[in-house]
Amino acid sequence: MESALTMAPKQATAKQTTDDRPDAPRRSAKWHARRQAIIDTSAAVFARRGYHATGTTELCVANELGKGALYHYIGSKEELLAAIHDRVMDEVMLSADRVAQAGGSAAEQLTMLGDQLLDVIARYPDHVWVFLHEFPALTGDRAEQFRRRRREFERRVEAILQAGIDAGEFRDVDVRLTTLAWLGMHNYTYLWLKANGPRSARDVARSFADLFIRGIENGAPGKRKGRSPQGAA
Repeated sequence: MESALTMAPKQATAKQTTDDRPDAPRRSAKWHARRQAIIDTSAAVFARRGYHATGTTELCVANELGKGALYHYIGSKEELLAAIHDRVMDEVMLSADRVAQAGGSAAEQLTMLGDQLLDVIARYPDHVWVFLHEFPALTGDRAEQFRRRRREFERRVEAILQAGIDAGEFRDVDVRLTTLAWLGMHNYTYLWLKANGPRSARDVARSFADLFIRGIENGAPGKRKGRSPQGAA
């Protein structure tokens, strides 16, 4: 029987973009590519101006499209906001899948997950800013999907921590509190982690892993300890 640490998700983590609705018309690869470019450009606009302060006119100017053309790709401003959130969560969940498939000790998996998360934050700084600041603007099913996917990722972190406790790698910490601490430590690097800064995302991730895992590792005699996170692949 697979452990909670190595068990792959029961269902593949499919991308859940807002144009994947059952009643959506079939679109060409060119349409999807243009739509994604609009999402990426609009993320930068929202990050600079704020979601509520940005109107359709600003989005049209930034994307060099008329209003009708913009709505050909994006049904509404809120749909665009949801698509930006999906962009972040798609990347984050695919990263969590890769960690689960790679296996290894709890310390190794937590190290890899942190490395993957900071890579997403470094590659999509505008999207992450919108993700963390503007999610209250989502309503109805879109808000529910955001909460559901966010909680799914949190459960991945919790599973790694719990497996580490069960294996004797980690102390018997409060899993939920420790998960929130780990998420806060990584998520808010978007405020200061820069692509051309003095520390790369990987450098920061490895330092975080060393600090965090040393804080929860089980040093009691007779308890198995995972390898140093610096040795994780």
